[in-house]
Parts: sequence; structure tokens; C-alpha cells
Amino acid sequence: MFTARLRSTFSGADLRVCLAFWLFATPPKTGLINNILYCIILSAALDLVGPNVPKSLVLLFDVIPSFLTKLIAPYFIHAIPYSLRVLFFAAVSACGMLLIALTPAYTDGGTITTKMAGVVLASLSSGAGELSFLGLTHYYEGGFALAAWGSGTGGAGLVGAGAYAIATTSLGMSVKSTLLASAFLPVVMVLGFFVVLPRGPLVRERRGVKSIGDTVEREDGVDATERDREDQGLLSEAPNGVLPLFLVYVAEYLINQSVAPTLLFPLDATPFTHYRAFYPTYATIYQLGVFISRSSLPFLRIHHLYPPSFLQYLNLILLILHSLYFFLPSVYIVFAVIFWEGLLGGLVYVNTFAEIGDRVPKEEREFALGATTVSDSGGIMVAGMVGLGVETWLCNWQVRRGRDWCTKL
Repeated sequence: MFTARLRSTFSGADLRVCLAFWLFATPPKTGLINNILYCIILSAALDLVGPNVPKSLVLLFDVIPSFLTKLIAPYFIHAIPYSLRVLFFAAVSACGMLLIALTPAYTDGGTITTKMAGVVLASLSSGAGELSFLGLTHYYEGGFALAAWGSGTGGAGLVGAGAYAIATTSLGMSVKSTLLASAFLPVVMVLGFFVVLPRGPLVRERRGVKSIGDTVEREDGVDATERDREDQGLLSEAPNGVLPLFLVYVAEYLINQSVAPTLLFPLDATPFTHYRAFYPTYATIYQLGVFISRSSLPFLRIHHLYPPSFLQYLNLILLILHSLYFFLPSVYIVFAVIFWEGLLGGLVYVNTFAEIGDRVPKEEREFALGATTVSDSGGIMVAGMVGLGVETWLCNWQVRRGRDWCTKL
């Protein structure tokens, strides 16, 4: 019975479409490859800036360029062919990661500024890639493209955070070697688009759009000026998942980048041998929850998105209180809360875009899917700005009360 139900659930799924969109989600922040570099950068935040600089600084450099790209690009990026976009995203991502990896560590005289320039390049590619690949799912509605994309973004976090933690902690690889290896991951995105993805649906749809000088006409006779007017009013009509997505990202990135670095325990009561191991471990557990929930779309649909967003704020309050008063008896309870945090965030993310796919008219869906990505980046940006002070405040509070573990990262 279970097997029959499973087959029914995935009836009509195109394996090549699913695999391609799962891979797209992996590099800087969209799908597996478009998202993986983003996750590696956040997992490496401590190693990039050191223990005395708030990790939210890395978050801001990783999200502000992406946020601005998502805010502006939906109004013109449709004029650029997807093939050119993919090549550009891969090249910029690889350059960004090489710049981060080849700059000497802060302990060896390297400048944080140069590393942050590499983070900015990866962020630009990530933002443009996310809105592009989400828009691309519009052309592959029957092939489970959106579900595969959501799963891939979750997989990117799990692979990125997990691989970084294992490489630098368990395998003893240097931060430089780990980041250098990640610079070659964007090649997978290129292969996914040009080799794996069947481009027939995209070609057929695009035949209905032709360029004449600076004017673009669609089959329905609406020119670019009219399209811009439609697009500017579209988000006000989009499903009410935009605000929950913004809210849930504010809470979870405050946890991840500002509160998590202070959720420390005596080493003899944990599975760790040094305090640096807490941060990437929390990131990996969080990404495991995200991967599971973002992969749940074929099995579970959530239409009311505010409840999980509000539950995320309960997680934030609980963990801040523990950071202040140290009342949770075991690090494993914190592991469970972080995992639950990832589940909630992933549910809101993937179901927001599923709601858009259900409710926004087909002719405007490509724009809506891409433009809505600005809400998650906006939430992350707010979390980064607030978090610059939160982490320092929590650490200083702990030190004044005899818990100086946050200074030993």
C-alpha cells in the first residue's frame, strides 16, 4: 500500500528535471550547487573573521548584495537568456570562492576586507541565481521542478555545512584547502543546465517571446512597458506567504549567526574537544532539519504559514534565555531545538513558493517566483544588522558571570 501511494505521489515526475533542479540548488544559495557555497561561507564564518568579530558581519556581506540583486533584477533579467545567466553565475561564484580561499588567514596577516570581497561576489551570483532558477521552475510544472529545487536548497545546506565541519574538524583539512575545493563546485551547475536538464519546455515557451530593438512583445501582444506595469503591481497580489517568509528568516538567522556562537557548554559534558566545534556542528544540525522539511513538499503541504513563523520566535526566545541564564542541562537539548528550527524554516520556505505556484496566474508566475526571493534575503539582512550587537552582548554577559567560553572559539 505504501509503495502504491509513493508511486502515485511521484506520478509524472521527470527524473532529469528533478536531478537538474536539485543540482541547481547547490552553489551559492539556490538549489544544491547554487546554495552550497552560501552555506559553506556561513559555516566558515568563524574561520574567516576570527573570534573577536561578530559572525553577523559575514552574514551581511553574504546577503546584502544578494538582497539588492533580487530587488532590482526581476525587472530586467528576463531579457537575458538562461544559458548566459548560468555561465555567468558559475564564473562569478568560482571567482568569489577563489578570492576567499587564496587570501591569507587573519592569523597570518590576511585582511578581512579581501575575504569579504570574495563573499560579495558569491552573494551576487547567489541572489541572481536563486531568482532565475526559481523562475525557471515555471517552465517545468509537471516535472516536480519546484519540489526538487526545494529539496536541493536543503541538501545544499546539509552538504555544505556538513562537508565543511567534517573536512576541517574530523579530517583535519585546512580551511584554505576546503574552500579551494569548493570553488570548483559551480561546474556542476553548468553540467546540470547544459547536460542534464531537458530544455524542450524552455525553448517552446521562449518561442513566444521575441526582441525587436529595445521592445519586447509577447504572444498576447503586451509590450515591455505594459509588462513592467503588471510586474510592479504583482507582489501586492501575491499570496500572504511573503511576510511569514521574511519573519521566519529574521528569527532563524538571528539564532544561527548571533545566538548559536554563544550556546556553549563545558567540553567534558559534550562530544567535543574544543570550542570551535560547536558552531559548525550547530550549522550542520540546522541544515539537516532544513533538508528534511524542504524535501517534504510532495508529501506535506502547509497553507497557513504564520504559525510556523511564530514558533520560530519561541525558539529564538528559548535559546537567548539559555545563553543568558544557562538552564538547559545538556547540549543535546540544544541540538534538538536547532533541528526543530531548521524544520520550521524549511517548511515556510518551500510552501511559500508552492502557494505562489498555485495562486499566481501562469503568465506572471515566473516574475512572482523570482521577486518573492527578496523576502528571505530581506529577513536575513535584518537579522545580520541586529545580530552585530546581539552576539557581542550575549558573550559579554556570559564573561561577566564567569562563563568565558565564547572567548575561546
